[in-house]
Amino acid sequence: MIQNCQNKNNPDISLLADFLRVISEENRLRIICVLIKKDEPCVCEIWKFLDLPQNLVSHHLKILKDFGILKSRKAGLKVCYSINQKELDKYKEILHKILKKG
Repeated sequence: MIQNCQNKNNPDISLLADFLRVISEENRLRIICVLIKKDEPCVCEIWKFLDLPQNLVSHHLKILKDFGILKSRKAGLKVCYSINQKELDKYKEILHKILKKG
């Protein structure tokens, strides 16, 4: 297992590092928490929960969506966001595999 962590060409390590960089920003992590607790809110609901400017929330939502962590769907004039559970599970599995002892 140590060899997997030492290998600089291990794609799992690089992928997980990118994921952790994206979610380690405090506002993005707060957005993820809101989305886990509230079913498909729009940006106008999310920014009110977080007490942040709407343009800042939109910026972070775009980063999370571009990385594949979030999904969106159009509902009239609003865009509703949700967690892409399949993608999140992929990163949890990679993390588990890397941190697994033995």
